[in-house]
Amino acid sequence: MQHKIIFTIILTIVISAKAVTQVDSEGCKDHPIFNRISNFYIIECSENYNELALPTSSNETITKEGNVTKLLYAFNYESGANPPSTMQVIKNYETAVLKNGGKKIYSNTEEGNATLTMTTRDIEYWVMINRTSGDPDICEEFYLYVIEIKSMKQEIQANEMFEILNKEGFIALYINFETGKSEIKTESQKIINQIVQMLKDNPGLKINIEGHTDNVGSVESNQTLSEKRAEAVMNAIIALGIENGRLSSKGWGQTKPIADNKTEEGRSKNRRVEIVKQ
Repeated sequence: MQHKIIFTIILTIVISAKAVTQVDSEGCKDHPIFNRISNFYIIECSENYNELALPTSSNETITKEGNVTKLLYAFNYESGANPPSTMQVIKNYETAVLKNGGKKIYSNTEEGNATLTMTTRDIEYWVMINRTSGDPDICEEFYLYVIEIKSMKQEIQANEMFEILNKEGFIALYINFETGKSEIKTESQKIINQIVQMLKDNPGLKINIEGHTDNVGSVESNQTLSEKRAEAVMNAIIALGIENGRLSSKGWGQTKPIADNKTEEGRSKNRRVEIVKQ
């Protein structure tokens, strides 16, 4: 009889320990850019190339396409702690993104969702948090989606650029900008330098800089964005010593696509700057 009591106590301890240290579903792990929130474990996961609609306001979304990691986190009540609020969960991810130079696109704790974005090296990340329960004060389960979009890369020398201009009259360049903005990313400075070198090597050359966008967003906002991006490239060239009389800029918005806007690859090609020989 005494042996049975001892066995029962040991069994209870083992079961309790297993409950406290909940195990992730087989094959599931955290996304490498984020640390896990305490006392949560993964009960569902997937990773594939897909497109996803992310909220940008209470009634608007933006669709992004890339490698999508989907993780469903659940709170472990056996830990003895209280589950965090939706605001605490969202703020956790928002802080991590902001520390890496990213930004918040949208957040609503009542609805239980948020959209964040950031870029590191050659990858653009879009992050979405979705609470599964209805109570904003208790976040028992939430989905974390991370979309990875590789930036368009282009290596071209000044002499090659000039040859294409002479032959075709224009050249499409993939200059990377901050999402939805006209700030040129650091990795695209090499392309700017090559444009400047081409103009210095050919003092009689005059060019027009034309900005183009994909069809995501309104026609008006894309038109404005294309104009500002073309002007930003022109100003970057002038800042490196090229006379402004040799340059002009124009934006075409989404009116001149060169690829299918239904795919991310096509939209990436449409987001371009063209150098046109005058």
